[in-house]
Amino acid sequence: MKIELRFFASVREALGATQEVVDLPDHVKTVGDVRAFLMGRGGLWMEVLSPEKALRMAYDHNMVEPDTLIQEGGEVAFFPPVTGG
Repeated sequence: MKIELRFFASVREALGATQEVVDLPDHVKTVGDVRAFLMGRGGLWMEVLSPEKALRMAYDHNMVEPDTLIQEGGEVAFFPPVTGG
């Protein structure tokens, strides 16, 4: 399944990426699974998306919990709890 990823604020700055289209393995079914999959890349990905980091996640422009199911063509976004000024 292909989805679009978006990264905002300090997450974007740390990863050096604003967006990416990724083809997920079959076992990735939720927003939390997406986070774990990306952490599996290791290095900076593990550090930035670590469970110890307070991150907000959105699916198709709605704030969601990690157990939210994803679908083909969806969008998952990661950002710190407070953005803006």
